[in-house]
Amino acid sequence: MLISLRFALVALIVTEGCRTGYDYTNAAGPRYAGAHLGAAVDSCAPPCTLRIVSFNSQYAREIDGAIALISSDSTLRNADVLLLQEMDAAGTQKLAQALQRSYVYYPAIFHRQTRHDVGNAVLSRWPIVEDAKLVLPHPSRYARTHRIATRATLGIGASRVRVYSTHLGTIADIRGSQRRDQLRFILADAADHQLVVIGGDLNDGSAGLVVEEAGYTWPTRYGPRTHRLGRWDHIFMKGLRSPDTAASGTVLDARGVSDHRPVWAVGILP
Repeated sequence: MLISLRFALVALIVTEGCRTGYDYTNAAGPRYAGAHLGAAVDSCAPPCTLRIVSFNSQYAREIDGAIALISSDSTLRNADVLLLQEMDAAGTQKLAQALQRSYVYYPAIFHRQTRHDVGNAVLSRWPIVEDAKLVLPHPSRYARTHRIATRATLGIGASRVRVYSTHLGTIADIRGSQRRDQLRFILADAADHQLVVIGGDLNDGSAGLVVEEAGYTWPTRYGPRTHRLGRWDHIFMKGLRSPDTAASGTVLDARGVSDHRPVWAVGILP
């Protein structure tokens, strides 16, 4: 088991280390956003709950499969907010249209191996009233490209919920301390907001400790691996309370859509 894990780590480092591309460091874009008919609602009867899903789509290669997976899984299909990583613009638009959600998407890089953009998206049942791209610190030691977080502010009645979809640097790209710095960068951006959700692929099993130390709840902390190398995909919440200990989970069968498993959590607005 230890030997196979070492081989997997070496393979990952070689694969990621050879990845090349160029990044989009302009905070203004490229940007893709839209709202599909019936996507947005503007009221929520108390107790107002949010079902949040985070999913790394593995380069948006199987969008039809992702639509089928989300539409057929009871823990995913009613998601109010989807935080997606490794998406492209066409895949984001197609998924948002199929699920009838508003969306915003910012690519982080143009990926030369896949020949298309790769970045993070937020899909929402609620209106997206503001959005931005955060260019995270610590570029890849090999490709010199930057990771990003896609930020969206959701208007839920009189409440404003700030959400972030992020994808931190890999174990080949940066050190663990630098991944924690990337999370702290997002936390600093969210500091003035009372209702916050941060989710995504951390490429790390313990980096989330810095978010928990900042006062966030970590409903996805425990559970099965979300990637062959560990439990890397997570959701954090500030200002939202969890209805019970069973209000989070992991979809065990991603049906070949991705090398990651989706995670989900439910929060209640105050």
